[in-house]
Amino acid sequence: MSTPMTDEELIERFENCTLSGASFHHPDHVKVVWLYLRCNSVLETLGRFSAGLKRFATANGKPSLYHETITWAYVFLINERMRRSGREQSWTGFIESNADLFDWQNSILKSYYQDDTLRSEVARRVFVFPDKLSTHSSMSES
Repeated sequence: MSTPMTDEELIERFENCTLSGASFHHPDHVKVVWLYLRCNSVLETLGRFSAGLKRFATANGKPSLYHETITWAYVFLINERMRRSGREQSWTGFIESNADLFDWQNSILKSYYQDDTLRSEVARRVFVFPDKLSTHSSMSES
């Protein structure tokens, strides 16, 4: 049985593209972003993670898998959740209090985006702002 990677090994192997693409799943993406945000600003994280994910996808022979809107939206959501907690939270604590960020099948992005928007080539290439109105919007209360 192999020993789990340390956080430092995860970052190093992600950045060096030595992780297996077949074993780097959505929760691993979230963890890398979470680790970056613990030490970097949201904008630094956005640049570093996006560039790393593009390299990683290309190194694994699947450059077309990179999706800018999904990548950026998750970076911003993870950052917001970390800042809202108002305290330093362990990885386990973050998972427990943010289960919706880890459900890839019923992605939280479905609350913010039309399906057609996320499937579009434009959303794949550039960040597209959310196009669903929030059900919690106070605009109708005026």
